[in-house]
Amino acid sequence: MRVLVTGANGMLGIDLCAMLERANHQVIRTDVSVKEGMTVPAWEPMDITSAHSVAQTVLKFQPDAVIHGAAYTDVDGCTRDPDLAYRINALGTWNLASICGTHNITLAYVSTDFVFDGAKGTPYTEFDTTNPLNPYGASKLAGEGFVAKLCRKHFIARTSWLFGVNGKSFPGTMLNLAKSKPELNIVCDQVGSPTHTVDLARKLIELLDSPLYGTYHISNTGHCSWFDLAKYTLELAGVTSTEVKPMPAAQWPSPTVRPAYSVLRHYSLELQGRDDLPTWQEGLQEYIRLRG
Repeated sequence: MRVLVTGANGMLGIDLCAMLERANHQVIRTDVSVKEGMTVPAWEPMDITSAHSVAQTVLKFQPDAVIHGAAYTDVDGCTRDPDLAYRINALGTWNLASICGTHNITLAYVSTDFVFDGAKGTPYTEFDTTNPLNPYGASKLAGEGFVAKLCRKHFIARTSWLFGVNGKSFPGTMLNLAKSKPELNIVCDQVGSPTHTVDLARKLIELLDSPLYGTYHISNTGHCSWFDLAKYTLELAGVTSTEVKPMPAAQWPSPTVRPAYSVLRHYSLELQGRDDLPTWQEGLQEYIRLRG
């Protein structure tokens, strides 16, 4: 299968492209830029916010499927500049959904747990009502709407608390901070499902072979707070010089309202007997191993 990947130079994209190639797919890597100092395989420049750029690239390579991982994921940045959030996360997805729908190309869109408000208190299924609390979640939900309306052959894959070795993530930040700080105060009253990019990528690739289009929740199983995640990260890495202390979210300096409980239940996969995702602890163990 010929698969075009957006955000190919990002944390998820790098793992995803490598795994697609190992699965014998032909991969077209696209992105708007690459971080200074990074060395990545050959890639095609494509600006998802430009309908012309998207149409030109997609029609040039004529992929069988597009995995759309490009997004503006700086949650606080989205709050400060919601227009930019909607330009990238909504308009960018609109452009891709339109061209994929017109040309009968399968589109897999990576979305987020932040489409929910966290008030339910039990894991969210794909059939629960969305109600985002912030511009990041709202702009990603707008993208979901365009995908569902404009592209019949679509997968909407919601994930959460993503981490991987090829980009900035919470576990990596904790390990870097622990090198110089004897104490870390970490939010203890926000709960979710940390997800390793490798596990998300594997499931996204599996979805491409399925005729059951629709919305899926894909995360590592189980749940924890940011505090729990920080403690376990340092424990796995053998860091004993830094103490992790709990703090309420209300004391964290952020302009963004976040859901207190955004755990995802993989109900679509459960119904199909395909929910074999590892626990977040196993995902984190693999991350630490790969990080070296």
